[in-house]
Amino acid sequence: MSDSGGSSGRLRDELRQLPYGDVRQCLLALADEKNESGILKDIFEHRFSEEGDLSGHSMGNLMLAALNEFTGGPERAIEMASLLLKIKGKVLPVTLTRTDLNALLSDGTILERESTIDTYGGTPGVTVDYVYLEPIAYSYPPSIEAIQEADMIVFSPGDLYTSLIPNLLVKGIPEAIIDSKAKVVFVISLMTKPGETTGFKSSTYVEEVNKYIGKTGKIDILLTNSDSLPDKSIKRYAREGSEPVDLDMEKTGGLVNKIVKRPLLAEGTQIRHDPNKLALELMSFFESPN
Repeated sequence: MSDSGGSSGRLRDELRQLPYGDVRQCLLALADEKNESGILKDIFEHRFSEEGDLSGHSMGNLMLAALNEFTGGPERAIEMASLLLKIKGKVLPVTLTRTDLNALLSDGTILERESTIDTYGGTPGVTVDYVYLEPIAYSYPPSIEAIQEADMIVFSPGDLYTSLIPNLLVKGIPEAIIDSKAKVVFVISLMTKPGETTGFKSSTYVEEVNKYIGKTGKIDILLTNSDSLPDKSIKRYAREGSEPVDLDMEKTGGLVNKIVKRPLLAEGTQIRHDPNKLALELMSFFESPN
C-alpha cells in the first residue's frame, strides 16, 4: 500500500487515494473465471496503450479508484470489487494510511518513495541499510484479525524491500505474526534483484525478514526450488545484473525450522515459479504436523 510507480502512483498523486496496483493483482488472482465475472476480469486486466492521459493506466486501477469515490473509502471499494469479480477468499489492505516507503543506503544516500527504490539499479559496494515508512502506517484491524485466525502465513516470492518487507513496517503486523499460532512459510525468490538484493543468499533473505519481524526462528518452513535453471535464461538475467539465489544450507538451516526443496520452476523463458506446483506444495504443509 506504499506503491508510488506506474498507474497506481499516478492515480495516488492525482486523486489522493491509496495505490491499488497490488490489490488489483490479488483480486484478479482470486477471481472466478467460470462465469460472467471472467469477462469482468479481462476488463480489469486491460491496460490502455494509446497516447494520451489514459496511456499506461490499468482499467482495474481506474475502476477501483471510481469505486473508492462511489463507496466512500478504499476498504469498501475493495469489498465491492471482490463482489463484482466473485473472488474466492478475501483481499485486505495492510494499512489505510497514506505513506511512502524510503530506503537508507550504506553510503548514507536516502531513496525516497517506492518507485525510486524499485528502479534503483545499484552502486557497486552500496547496499540497502534499512527501509522505513514515512509517515508511520498503522495496521488495518481486519488484517490483524486475519493473521490471528490464519492456519498458515506465506511470505511469497517477490521484491524483498519493495514488496515483502513494507508489510512488516506497518505498526501491529510484526506483533500479530509473532503472536500467531499459524505455520509460517517463506517461499524464497528464484533470482536476485539488481540494487535491492545483489549478492544475497537464502540466509540473507531470511535474516532480513527476521529483522523486520523482530524475532529469529519464527519462520517454520523455507520453501525453495530444486529444478535446474536454464543456462540461456541465467545468462540473459546476468546481463541485467540478476543471478540465481544461492541456497546456503548450513547458515539458513540455523535460521528456520525446516528447509523444503521441491521442483517449482515454470516452463518458458522467464525464470518464474509455477503457481500450480507452488499451490500444491503449500497445501501439502497442512497435512504435515511439522
